[in-house]
Amino acid sequence: MSRDQETNTEPVRLLFEMTREDNPRLYDDLIRFNKGTKRVNRLRFLAHEGLLAQNWMLVPAAGALSQSAASALQAPSKVNPAVAGHVVQAFDAPMVDGED
Repeated sequence: MSRDQETNTEPVRLLFEMTREDNPRLYDDLIRFNKGTKRVNRLRFLAHEGLLAQNWMLVPAAGALSQSAASALQAPSKVNPAVAGHVVQAFDAPMVDGED
């Protein structure tokens, strides 16, 4: 069995510690779940979605798309600040009672 085949069959195991100072948004998201399976599944989901998003950003650079498809995926030349503010707000940390 070659090294590539061995690597593809063995599971990946992770054990790490993270404090809120390391990454506040990720910490706040993960701490909502009790220790164990739910927290691990949430981290797995976030990693998977991040990987998809990262690969999606690379699609136009790959050159595999037709010119019309590539132009449809390009970002607009101007960013609407109101829309950008809503997107940023959607991913902000949840508000605590008493905050405006």
